[in-house]
Amino acid sequence: MLHTATAEQIRKGLVTDVYFERTEKIIRAKGMDKNVRAEFMAKGLAAEWDWAVLAGIEECVSLLDGHNVDVRMMREGTLFHAWEPVMEIHGNYLDFGKFETALLGFICQASGVATMAARCKKAAGDKQVISFGARRMHPAITPMVERNAYIGGCEGVAVSLGAQLVGIEPTGTMPHALILIMGDTVEATRAFHEVIEPHVRRISLIDTFNDEKFEALNVAKALGKDLYGVRLDTPGSRRGDFNKIMEEVRWELDIRGFEHVKLVLSGGLDEHQIRKYNALADAYGVGTAISNAPVVDFSLDIVEIDGTPIAKRGKRSGSKSVYRCTACFETRVLPAGKRPGPCPCGNGMEEILTPFISKGRIDGSLPKPADIREYVIQQLAHVELG
Repeated sequence: MLHTATAEQIRKGLVTDVYFERTEKIIRAKGMDKNVRAEFMAKGLAAEWDWAVLAGIEECVSLLDGHNVDVRMMREGTLFHAWEPVMEIHGNYLDFGKFETALLGFICQASGVATMAARCKKAAGDKQVISFGARRMHPAITPMVERNAYIGGCEGVAVSLGAQLVGIEPTGTMPHALILIMGDTVEATRAFHEVIEPHVRRISLIDTFNDEKFEALNVAKALGKDLYGVRLDTPGSRRGDFNKIMEEVRWELDIRGFEHVKLVLSGGLDEHQIRKYNALADAYGVGTAISNAPVVDFSLDIVEIDGTPIAKRGKRSGSKSVYRCTACFETRVLPAGKRPGPCPCGNGMEEILTPFISKGRIDGSLPKPADIREYVIQQLAHVELG
């Protein structure tokens, strides 16, 4: 028995907090259903984050499709900041209130995963980042983790179902288990080369039994030009300075004519370590940092009832527009319908909170994961890690 909710149970509102169920019961009993606008906004981000990546939108759209509501939202993959509404729902409260828990769950966790992937990709620059974090999460949500790691910037994901979801081939090397069972790194690497399809890159894991330098040379001599790279795992558990280990491996490979062999790092990495190792490493496998990323702490708040602006304390009432400069990334939040003045940089600003669902019908088409990822990569040029 898996302890997870089915899509049908989510659509029936069976995973909502009980106080929303009780609220719906009271409103129906008293005949008090009202037309409201409610916005999704994060009043703060994780400690080091100045920005985050919006994700989980496709699941929100799937849940709201067919319900009598209007929805404006930022495009999935948009980089946003605290206090910027990312989505607004307009309709009778009973048409969507029971979905608050699920909608927040969709975007809070997905946006956290996508943001950490984007931070790792920003740190890595043109070096590859692969999602290795599926084993740190419940397997039922693995596709969600892998999808959002990919759209956040990872070039590849390790699990086949996640790769299928985003339309790419899964990426992986070899585990310590294969080498331990075969008893020798070179023999395991040769077996991988003999058995696995030719299009799969040959990357040998070199820290199971022997010193990384000598094991790197052993597998390089065994496979020659067919060896794409060597993987050095769990740097945090190794003695001394891991950069020195990489320098040594790189030097010994290069002077023997193996300049083509890439250095792939994995094991407890995050964006800080990637920046530390980026001068020597060619690619990274990042696991827990991405799959266990801090959630984005969105809340859903009513900001208008029957056309009258109203909000709880600490929130700005009324429907809003979010404008962003197309050149410098300056962002402004204004009352809905109010146009911004010119950006200080002299370029125009465009509305990024735009209509997507009208009376329960989807107005546009959802972008493909590869397009979302490219959109994220383009925006990363405008931000820093902080």
